[in-house]
Amino acid sequence: MDFALTEEQAAIFDMACSFGAEHIAPNAPDWDAEGTIPRSLWPRLAELGFGGLYVAETSGGAGLSRLDGTLVFEALSMACPSVAAFLSIHNMCAGMIDRFGSDELKDRMLGPATRMKTILSYCLTEPASGSDAAALRCRAERVGDGYMLNGTKAFISGGGYSDAYVVMARTGGDGPKGISAIIVESGTPGLSFGALENKMGWRNQPTRQVQLDDCRVPAANLLGDEGAGFRYAMAGLDGGRLNIAACSLGAAQAALTMTLAYMRERRAFGRTIDQFQALQFRLADMEIELQAARTFLRQAAWKLDRQDPDASKFCAMAKKFVTEVGSRVADQCLQLHGGYGYLADYGIEKIVRDLRVHQILEGTNEIMRLITARHLLGDRA
Repeated sequence: MDFALTEEQAAIFDMACSFGAEHIAPNAPDWDAEGTIPRSLWPRLAELGFGGLYVAETSGGAGLSRLDGTLVFEALSMACPSVAAFLSIHNMCAGMIDRFGSDELKDRMLGPATRMKTILSYCLTEPASGSDAAALRCRAERVGDGYMLNGTKAFISGGGYSDAYVVMARTGGDGPKGISAIIVESGTPGLSFGALENKMGWRNQPTRQVQLDDCRVPAANLLGDEGAGFRYAMAGLDGGRLNIAACSLGAAQAALTMTLAYMRERRAFGRTIDQFQALQFRLADMEIELQAARTFLRQAAWKLDRQDPDASKFCAMAKKFVTEVGSRVADQCLQLHGGYGYLADYGIEKIVRDLRVHQILEGTNEIMRLITARHLLGDRA
């Protein structure tokens, strides 16, 4: 078993790292304060192939593997996990269109999406259905040559900012088999947005409710088959869980790197604080956890690329483990900075704020445990 990255993978990681350090990290505090990400950033990322990571090359994408993708998001998150996570959502949607969309839909949507002239958002969660996603109430009734959608989606990253929304809506009866995926483009009559959410972290991502009131879209905007939307959504989430774990990993690694630099300079009781054995043990524990998290994440990505039968279980386990490690490491790094860690100037408190939501979205970590247990117990679950 070879744990080394290929030359191409190392180049992808280095390219993402360099871009993040030059174009994202210096601006991230201002974007956090302003509550938005300049749209001019996205085409520059698309020039690197990051607008269609999982889209086939024949459709204008990069055609990368899931393991390759985790390298991109780990590297970009060293600059800002919130920006990287927003890019992950766009790529999840683009990958779903490429994998399940009709030829007409792919021809129409993927070119602008891979160039990031069109930004995509994912709309599954509703005010009354979070972890119980299959209980969603948003409806799409067949009307003439299209669909009329009514309902509300909650906590939508890019709400009112993105150009198109992959909406999970009920076209049939109760349960997951009654759900379809439909694309609603910005400017469609009946599409509106709630107020900007005032969040703890991910503050540079505009987040709003998405409201659909007699919102009509053509039948050509149906993604794949009627009744298959929930399956598409869950397939997208396997990769999304890997990406959000990678975002936690990259940001926590950046926090540890900053902490090591701080401790080499900070003096107390006549010596730099990195010379105290008790603090060295804490550094060692963080390094051990991050290395274990990185190996686990890449194993899960490898399994998803191979389409192993237990890939979904490993994606869930890795998401749970890596996001909790990331938050734990970031919190410890803040503690090792003392009072300075609580100040925005040092960058650690933003990482702590941004990473907390990773244990909630893309399926809460409680649901990750449930998925793992069901795989263990089989029919007995």
